[in-house]
Amino acid sequence: MNFLSLLPWYFFIMNLFAAGITIADKRRAVRHKYRVPERVLLLISLLGGSIAMYATMRIIRHKTQHPKFMVGIPLILVFQLFLLLFFLFARPIT
Repeated sequence: MNFLSLLPWYFFIMNLFAAGITIADKRRAVRHKYRVPERVLLLISLLGGSIAMYATMRIIRHKTQHPKFMVGIPLILVFQLFLLLFFLFARPIT
């Protein structure tokens, strides 16, 4: 089993985690309880959960007034897609 065969599973799990943590943070916000720090949410997005986190935030209307999230997470996603394309199509220098 090589690295590329595990990559889809990694992103699947990270996106499930990102959606779950976003929903949990929304519930905590409504109940005025301890919140997930913004830097942790952005880190989870950076580590591969950007698609689900952005979609979940839009669906449950969480942090939609924060440019840090509504601009930052799509920028992270574009960067991740660029990296993916680079690693898929880059040719080694011989």
